[in-house]
Amino acid sequence: MMTHGANIYKYAKIIDTHPNEIIDFSSNVNLNKKECTLTLSQTVSANYADSEYREFKKFLAQKYVLKSSQIALFNGATSAIHTLINSLKCDDIFLYEPLYSEYERAIKKKNIYRINRISNIEADVLEDSIVVFVNPSTPEGTYYNLEELLPRWMELNCTIILDESFLEFEKLKSYRDEINNYKKLYIIQSFTKFYASAGVRVGAIFSHKKSIKKLPTPLWNISSLDIEFLKLRLSDTLFIEKSHTLHKEQKVELHTILEESEQFDEIVESDANFILTYTTKGEALFKHLLSHKILVRSCESFTYLSKNWLRFAVKDKRSHQALREALLAFS
Repeated sequence: MMTHGANIYKYAKIIDTHPNEIIDFSSNVNLNKKECTLTLSQTVSANYADSEYREFKKFLAQKYVLKSSQIALFNGATSAIHTLINSLKCDDIFLYEPLYSEYERAIKKKNIYRINRISNIEADVLEDSIVVFVNPSTPEGTYYNLEELLPRWMELNCTIILDESFLEFEKLKSYRDEINNYKKLYIIQSFTKFYASAGVRVGAIFSHKKSIKKLPTPLWNISSLDIEFLKLRLSDTLFIEKSHTLHKEQKVELHTILEESEQFDEIVESDANFILTYTTKGEALFKHLLSHKILVRSCESFTYLSKNWLRFAVKDKRSHQALREALLAFS
């Protein structure tokens, strides 16, 4: 079973090729991978960093219009998810699925309830429970207006976890402002996706300062190198502008390729940098594309989905052309 995208090392071994030879449509990292050169002083590389990361939190607070006291930093968003869920005392947790599998992996000794947000988003949740919602969603990339759900969860005194890791690709509305009004709201922020920094392990939780204070975080859990890279990348306005332009253009191109191939029974409209498709020949198509050194995301690990659901990340023109040719060769 394919539990995560971007496992090119596993599949390169299967088809006996070098990982660099694989075109990875399973990885939903920004296609704009601009080179970034760091110059590190002796102070940065040799000295211990401030274990509370005051300067970096101030930088993030300015970017995301928050206060430093509303930010907790972790060694990647996955670490943030595990730390947060394991720190919460509620017994009941509601997962709006399909969603990122690490949420379920993080759950220990809690009662898990699943809500199919595609067909039954209005389902009831229990008072004082935890609710987990990814927005835009994965794997299909739908952005939800939560103006009705959010107040309902608040009235029930729920602990709310919102994952907004794909929000920045299309400049969608964030619910960060609500952390000032509701202490039990936590926003998961990954810097991996939009800022093309999968190798830089920094993730954040945004929440009310009293809630942030309760979160356990180990000393020096992110490196000075990670911080210096992200400060450069997050303040690079040219990178951000070009990323939005490229994403818009290439997403249209990818959708056209998928549609014109006539290989899919359904192509789901997306508000993120990937497109979910359905075909009754999903497993065969996955293997066919892999034989052409193209890796896509098979979605059988997502609740309510199967191997017939395949997800394609938005890539560059060369990668798209290779995909076009491979799809046309499938029968």
